[in-house]
Amino acid sequence: MSHTFFIAFSYILTALVVAGLILRAVIDHRIQVRALAELESRGIGRRSRRG
Repeated sequence: MSHTFFIAFSYILTALVVAGLILRAVIDHRIQVRALAELESRGIGRRSRRG
């Protein structure tokens, strides 16, 4: 019973950290997609499309 709070707090903290990392990845992906679209609209294409 004495460790219940510590264990629950640890799980909650871990869940918050994982959720934050997922959120950061999603936001970064959106930023990168916008940046890529901007570059492509300027006529700067991807190297992998050439060939």
